[in-house]
Amino acid sequence: MGFAPAATAQIGGQQAFSFLNLPPGAKTAALGGVNVSSRDSDPTMFLSNPALLNSEMDGRLALSFVDYLADIKQSTAAYAFNTEKAGRFGVGLSYLSYGSFQQYDAAGNALGEFSVNEYALSVADSYTQGNFTVAGTARLAISGIAGNHSVAALADVGAVFKHPEQDFTVGLTARNVGYQLKPYAGAGREPMPLDVQIGTSIKPEHMPLRFSLTAHHLQQLDIVYLDPNQRGQLDESGEEVKKKKTLGDKIARHFAVGGELILGKNLNVRVGYNHLQRRELRLDNTSGGAGVSFGVMLRISQFQLDYTRAGLHASGAANYFTVARNLNTLFTKTQ
Repeated sequence: MGFAPAATAQIGGQQAFSFLNLPPGAKTAALGGVNVSSRDSDPTMFLSNPALLNSEMDGRLALSFVDYLADIKQSTAAYAFNTEKAGRFGVGLSYLSYGSFQQYDAAGNALGEFSVNEYALSVADSYTQGNFTVAGTARLAISGIAGNHSVAALADVGAVFKHPEQDFTVGLTARNVGYQLKPYAGAGREPMPLDVQIGTSIKPEHMPLRFSLTAHHLQQLDIVYLDPNQRGQLDESGEEVKKKKTLGDKIARHFAVGGELILGKNLNVRVGYNHLQRRELRLDNTSGGAGVSFGVMLRISQFQLDYTRAGLHASGAANYFTVARNLNTLFTKTQ
């Protein structure tokens, strides 16, 4: 559907269930909104790449809330656990509400309000052998507009390589490979929001910095959108100069970069930049912070708290809040 607040370029508006490509938690949002290689204890990360499931996530529950523009809200819950024979699992549930809208008939008479909501249930399973982890996610997504529902079945597949000695990882994933089981009434089936991504994260030795670089939408080179209704500048002859696509811009829009300043075991500061969002969501005369994100991670006792402010538009930004805790130690008495 076309309501997703982060709809982008030729990708946005042409696919159903585009909300599935929104960042699931504060950490992903802080690192540019896209990341498939940052491996730690945050269970929301498996929703970006199932192969990011690892032993540090075992028994941890994360709850995330996003306050977008207007009345748009997103909530996510993610939990990870390990089994002896079936691999390491992650379970996630996401809910996105676009708020309430006024409904009218053809004559303009008010018929009351209706709501627009979307849900996604994800179950991931991963296996680690040596330095490599391979994983897959099965996902059921439901979208509803005023009682009219659409249902889709999707899957993610991913892999991660972790260097045995250095803080260096490489991740690869194909997200939202799927099929629309039930289209909206009166509409045909729509394509799913496929996104092939590859990225790397590295922390140089003796430096308190971890860098991430992620390339997204690799299945499509040209994701540049030029508004046909936007008027360009005039040349010396008074003729309108139309904007043109360049190869450099096409390539740059595929990348998001992020950095983490590690100030200690219990405090991280994060920053990210997404070039596609910057180009697509900025105004002609100002960017308004579009595509730029800032975040902080703080551990207090057994809780991990994450906050991110991600610029979307000159009119405002999205605020991400994530809290995580290990449930295995919740009722364990300290000896």
